[in-house]
Amino acid sequence: MKSILPPRFIVERDLDRCIQCQVCVTQCGWDVHYFDEVDQVVRSRDELCVGCHRCVAFCPTHALTIRERQLDYRRNANWTPEVLEDIYKQSEMGGIILTGMGNDKPYRNYWDNLVLNASQVTNPSIDPLREPMEMRTYLGAKPERVEIDPETMDLRTELAPQVPIEVPVMFSAMSYGAISLNAQESLARAAAAAGTMFNTGEGGLARPLYKYKDHMIAQVASGRFGVHPDYLEMARILEIKIGQGAKPGIGGHLPGEKVNEPVAATRMIPVGTDALSPAPQHDIYSIEDLAQLIHALKEATRYTKPVSVKIAAVHNVAAIASGIARAGADIIAIDGLLGSTGAAPKIIRDNVGIPIALAIAAVDTRLREEGIRNRVSIVAAGGFRNSGDVLKAIALGADAVYIATAALVALGCHVCQMCYTGRCSWGIATTRPDLSKRINPEIGAERLTNLLRGWSLEIKEMLGGMGINALESLRGNRLHLRAIGLTEAEMQVLGVKQAGM
Repeated sequence: MKSILPPRFIVERDLDRCIQCQVCVTQCGWDVHYFDEVDQVVRSRDELCVGCHRCVAFCPTHALTIRERQLDYRRNANWTPEVLEDIYKQSEMGGIILTGMGNDKPYRNYWDNLVLNASQVTNPSIDPLREPMEMRTYLGAKPERVEIDPETMDLRTELAPQVPIEVPVMFSAMSYGAISLNAQESLARAAAAAGTMFNTGEGGLARPLYKYKDHMIAQVASGRFGVHPDYLEMARILEIKIGQGAKPGIGGHLPGEKVNEPVAATRMIPVGTDALSPAPQHDIYSIEDLAQLIHALKEATRYTKPVSVKIAAVHNVAAIASGIARAGADIIAIDGLLGSTGAAPKIIRDNVGIPIALAIAAVDTRLREEGIRNRVSIVAAGGFRNSGDVLKAIALGADAVYIATAALVALGCHVCQMCYTGRCSWGIATTRPDLSKRINPEIGAERLTNLLRGWSLEIKEMLGGMGINALESLRGNRLHLRAIGLTEAEMQVLGVKQAGM
């Protein structure tokens, strides 16, 4: 069947600049560029281009330009070019349209409609360069009150396990296989350097990364890939994955072509087999079942580690979070509508779930109303782009945030949304050795550490400008937020006032 899908991108080559060095040929993971032996010239196949810009970045003479191909379809508000081309694609392949990364639909991004307060005369600002600024966050359940021995000043109250992080940003779950070992090591190294955590995702932990165990969150997903006693014992935090923002209600899938020998050994599955995580965990069909697994993991690790439960942000997220808190979880991780993934059905990514800002506010409000907010830390995920987004999430009620897309962009990702193919030209979402080696873990860790350091400095500047010297003082303090351009219903859910009030 001849495809009627038009090429999405056009590769333009400036022949006056091109020196026929073939760097573009070797750099492209998609075989877009090739050397024509007959004419002795480098040519391009537009139909294979995904717009990752690897060739543009590495062309020594800047001879290449990638442009999106804009076809003038008959204008129709319902039958847009994307809708038409999705139908063309499915009529040719007869299956589910997959995609990578996060939702790219023009839904409202609430961080862009919220602004922060600032100090002026009566509440002076603080200079973070000259005055101490407390950024450390402790993840874990907190007691309702503490008792101290008045004579020795020793703490009488027994505390649940706490994990400190020096910056309220952690690297979200990205499994070995979904991303390369070098990319995962970059995350692990950066987490150790910045005093924060990285999440293994649902693929276990490769042995070369065991040395970063003190900064590791070990995920336990429905497929139980790579889960064994040593894995649980090494982790600082254990995370039960129920769902994720890019695909609420469905499981995971790592295609067999990405399961090479090292990935298979880590996940404890045969080489070349699809790693399918079922949608439900087959030992969890109620909050009571979840409570059993939470306490089983705590028992297995002698009650020395906080247990997190990761859920997707959905309509009844507040009620679900309440049940999770009462089930004994120490941390609730909530992943919103704009969360990313290595592979998801496009139709689910674009149509299921709710924005993370609304979920944070709803959960924080519900837990406070029930008097159990102290029982859990809230970690938010789903499209955090900068330090401003992070600080607004904390003001809404989050203790810390997860980032994934921003971290991969720091490593070079150009968000071409083709992660599920395993042909990432930047060496990130791939297990091909020739592509994976393009990520140098030392350089990758430096880039990620720089990102977190830059965000930390910005957070301190914003806190100082608000007259706040500790992140704890902002957490859940929505009086420091104001809305611009939101409806009354949206402001009610968020618990914020209109700017100017």
